[in-house]
Amino acid sequence: MRPPCEQVVKYVLPAVRSIVAKDLIENHGFTQVAAAKKLGTTQAAISHYMYSRRGDKWIDELKRNNIIMVKVKEVTSGITEEKYDSIHVVSKLCELCITLRSVDGSSVQCNCS
Repeated sequence: MRPPCEQVVKYVLPAVRSIVAKDLIENHGFTQVAAAKKLGTTQAAISHYMYSRRGDKWIDELKRNNIIMVKVKEVTSGITEEKYDSIHVVSKLCELCITLRSVDGSSVQCNCS
């Protein structure tokens, strides 16, 4: 059995990054390079997110979860309003992991804290 945080890193985090990256690029005029810098990843990873080569298996499930999507939109808003740098984004992604742990019926439980 794999630890829950391993599942988050392998499946959920790429899906969250994909959702945020697509929103930044498609709705807020960010380039792939700028989105990568804000998310603390590479332009190549952003390209994979944009073409659904990473994170695509969990995107639909996350989008159905209103509690998680509020957190995801908080990350996007913080980036676009220039309130969050990449370090703050990482902190918010950790909060998202904690939120996943507390959501009833979540198929991924995280023990990050």
